[in-house]
Amino acid sequence: MAPHEAELYKIRSSAERANSRLKEDFGANHVMVKGHTKVSLHLMFGVITLFSDQLLRLFG
Repeated sequence: MAPHEAELYKIRSSAERANSRLKEDFGANHVMVKGHTKVSLHLMFGVITLFSDQLLRLFG
């Protein structure tokens, strides 16, 4: 694998891990509301929770 492809693979892999954790651990897989605004709000709560969890893992 070329060096630029390896770097792209690492970036894509980390994004896929974050999406997977968001879906499995923080409720993005089963959103029980309707409407763009409400769904966006629930997903952003999950993103904030994911971010804070990663900060705790980094510094905790």
